[in-house]
Amino acid sequence: MMSAGRRFRAALDAERPLQIVGTINAVSALMAKQAGFRALYLSGSGVAAASYGLPDLGITTLDNVVEDARRITDVVDLPLLVDIDTGFGGTSFSIGRAIKTLEKIGVAAVHIEDQVLQKRCGHRPGKQVVSAEEMCDRIKAAVDARSDVGFVIMARTDSVANEGLERGLNRAQEYISVGADAIFAESLSSLEDFRAFARNLSVPVLANLTEFGQTPLFGLDEMRGAGIAMVLYPLTAFRMMNAAAQRAYKTLRTQGAQGALINEMQTREELYELLDYYAYEAQVNRLYGA
Repeated sequence: MMSAGRRFRAALDAERPLQIVGTINAVSALMAKQAGFRALYLSGSGVAAASYGLPDLGITTLDNVVEDARRITDVVDLPLLVDIDTGFGGTSFSIGRAIKTLEKIGVAAVHIEDQVLQKRCGHRPGKQVVSAEEMCDRIKAAVDARSDVGFVIMARTDSVANEGLERGLNRAQEYISVGADAIFAESLSSLEDFRAFARNLSVPVLANLTEFGQTPLFGLDEMRGAGIAMVLYPLTAFRMMNAAAQRAYKTLRTQGAQGALINEMQTREELYELLDYYAYEAQVNRLYGA
């Protein structure tokens, strides 16, 4: 059976740019698969916000991320890319432990970034990066720790915002030289910048099209034209879910009934279909009688 990492690489070969969609839990992963996506993503920011009600400031741990990742890999066979921030401590030991643990639970790929340990959202001001040498050590630790050579180690660089495009490209090339399988070019602001990354690098480049950030929400054709191999939508569905939930709570509180919301809801039957409910029920009936 093809490993998770090799399934990720196969998806990348089959679809360019590969659309990688954020999923915050098992049921959202099922919905993403139902919609036809070939690869999924677990955001560190999403884990912090959705599972723990915390900001994306490096507060959550490897165990927190593993718990959410396992729930996704348990229910879908789509390859999952996981955000491991700066490596949960940034040492070779902590990075190695993260890689080995995530590989064991069926994760296909990770991205590790070159921010300082006290990291922040890549689209916020004030972020700082470590030296290229320190980041190269992080990448080497990740590469050395994997047992499946198909497992994808992606290097994210936040350096363009602070150091400019040329230095960002130089860093990316250094990261590739020590084993990075792909580059995550964070918070670029123009198609020209993305073209420069894709044109000058020998590995696939990922564009993060997160909403309300520094990168315009380019269309898939624009990304394809720029030579981008992967397009990431990390929290699109999560933001939509939150807006819908807020509307539901406000309606219940102000109107005292949910009738006005019914037409916007997923029905019971739709949920049952998503969960394959009737197959489970049939199994229960066979075992214990109807």
